[in-house]
Amino acid sequence: MPELPEVEVTRLGLLDALSGATIHGLVMGKALRWPLGCDPLQFVGWRILTVQRRGKYLWMPMRALVERAQGDGGLLWHLGMSGSLRWGTALGELGRHDHVQMQTDRGELRLTDPRRFGAVVWSPSLEAAPATTLLNHLGVEPLSTDFKPEVLFKGLAGRRISIKQALLAGHVVVGVGNIYCSEALFLARIAPQRPASSLTHAECARLVEAIQATLTAALAAGGSTLRDFQSAHGVNGNYQGLAHVYGRAGQACRVCTEVIEKEVQGQRATYFCRRCQSA
Repeated sequence: MPELPEVEVTRLGLLDALSGATIHGLVMGKALRWPLGCDPLQFVGWRILTVQRRGKYLWMPMRALVERAQGDGGLLWHLGMSGSLRWGTALGELGRHDHVQMQTDRGELRLTDPRRFGAVVWSPSLEAAPATTLLNHLGVEPLSTDFKPEVLFKGLAGRRISIKQALLAGHVVVGVGNIYCSEALFLARIAPQRPASSLTHAECARLVEAIQATLTAALAAGGSTLRDFQSAHGVNGNYQGLAHVYGRAGQACRVCTEVIEKEVQGQRATYFCRRCQSA
């Protein structure tokens, strides 16, 4: 599943191409999990202002070049479990797993998603529904200055679920998906099975640092490509080859040589080193 680094890599790959572009059309293929919420013809002649990110969502605010009754707004894009966005100048007709194609004066943007869990949703603003319905439950951005040890410590207070599951839920900090959660807990030397509320302030400080270091490294590597993900320009991510524990069950820990273990938490695979993560 594309996680925060993959979504941010996608955003960065689209930012220059789409900022200021004028939409010529929006072609819809097979239905996704949520409806677009408007007539796709309304976007003809609209200008894309920029490409932003909130958690694993991309927000594309737009402005009509002529006055229209519905005013300005934007599109929320989500890559789901297996989606990717591709940018090009001649992408051709939609294929079997292509669901949305935006045509602009600079090129075309296509959403491909074999499992159809992705989404493209119209919202009049980020402060109005349906954007608020989708985004208001999300926690703090992990790479922002707002993500501090005291924020994590306070957010975990009273939570009886494991620290791994608390991070994945996204209510305290957003976008720390399964791959990077396992990696960050390893760097912080915290067992993924620990009750979330049991972490001390000092451990939260280590974990904040580890989460930010892990996500920064993943961004530098172009994200992770385990199966479907590619950047907007068709490039695979390379972080999976740098992982300390994720996907390495049965192999030796690169720090202590203990065998990396795997278990299931909340229907998600967890990888850890029992010796390094004894806390």
